Amino acid sequence: MRRTLVIVKPDGINRCLIGDVITRFEKKGLKLIGLKMDLLKVYQLKDHYVHLQDKPFYEELLEYMSSIPCVLLALEGKDAVAVVRKLVGSTNARDADIGTIRGDYAMSVQTNIVHASETEDAAEDELKRFFKDEELFEYDKMNFNWLYCNSEQGKYDHVENEGKSSEAEYFEEKEEIKKDQENE
Repeated sequence: MRRTLVIVKPDGINRCLIGDVITRFEKKGLKLIGLKMDLLKVYQLKDHYVHLQDKPFYEELLEYMSSIPCVLLALEGKDAVAVVRKLVGSTNARDADIGTIRGDYAMSVQTNIVHASETEDAAEDELKRFFKDEELFEYDKMNFNWLYCNSEQGKYDHVENEGKSSEAEYFEEKEEIKKDQENE
């Protein structure tokens, strides 16, 4: 399972969309492993947006993102970064598909409701930037078995360790053993 970061930006906070945003991720089946509201510090934002420091909107972005508290989400799931990126839609909200968070709720590039990690490496860095280890939780999600098939959950990782090349071979052998025991 992979992890990713989402920040509900000041426009999402002021427009009372926190619940709607979280609901989208939960309904998709992503696991919420961290959640907090925080007034982001300029030094954090400079580090976070270092790749945009030469852009003309950089200072405005820092001011906007530190203007009021944001809500930070740590999410976990299979291909979490890619799944979240699809759910949030294009950065330019005017180009975002209807049905995505930005496509349904935003009209801007900067005030586009949420930030979402762009890559797995970025997600790892961003989670470390905004969450302490003790703020991220491990727990069993009760609907997990209804979201992923067994092999996607890693339930058959032991198959290879037993010298079986596939899940099917593993179960075939288990069935043969059962039949042998019944014949005894």
